[in-house]
Amino acid sequence: MRKCVIGTLAHVDAGKTTLTESLLYLAGSIRKLGRVDHGDAFLDYDSQERVRGITIFSKQSLLRYKDVDMTLIDTPGHVDFSAEMERTLQILDYAIIVISGLDGVQAHTETIWNLLNAYHIPTFLFINKMDISHYEKSDLMKDLKEKLDERCVDLTSQDDFYEDIALCDDMLLDYYLEHQTLTNSMIQDAVENRKVFPCFFGSALKMKEVDSFLEALTLYTKEKR
Repeated sequence: MRKCVIGTLAHVDAGKTTLTESLLYLAGSIRKLGRVDHGDAFLDYDSQERVRGITIFSKQSLLRYKDVDMTLIDTPGHVDFSAEMERTLQILDYAIIVISGLDGVQAHTETIWNLLNAYHIPTFLFINKMDISHYEKSDLMKDLKEKLDERCVDLTSQDDFYEDIALCDDMLLDYYLEHQTLTNSMIQDAVENRKVFPCFFGSALKMKEVDSFLEALTLYTKEKR
């Protein structure tokens, strides 16, 4: 089994804890989905967190899916507890940034992004709440590319996303032009070296695209040595 440590990070109210619990539920790590707004989320078990409906303390949970053992660390999203979030960065192999499709990239999201860049942590993005967002996916992708990195690539609802990934790196582009595809190993290396940032659009609460996202975490991460 491959092992990796993945942290979920977000601006408050983006749905970070909901996504983490949805991933755990899909993998069979928990039997029941709780809700932050109902005060019964599996990961927000502290009494203060249940009352306030926010994550205050970083917590870890184990997820086993196919050939990967993931340690998921749910970190606080509220700026008042950002020091607690930053303490986890030094132990992460990968990060997931959750962005609300209602708000797009916010100031604290950019702060998190800069920290991940400073720590050289490979990053996946899940743009959440798309079931109630008034923004088009293209608008949000433009926001991601302008405020975070132009190498953010949408991996949802595309017949062929290899070309978009290949455009992020000259070596990948050369291979793609010759073979019209890329190998999983190539994408793993590109993600690990922060040459590409896979993006998924969905709804953690409605479990939309969470399965595709979990599959991508399995395919495009590798064990750090």
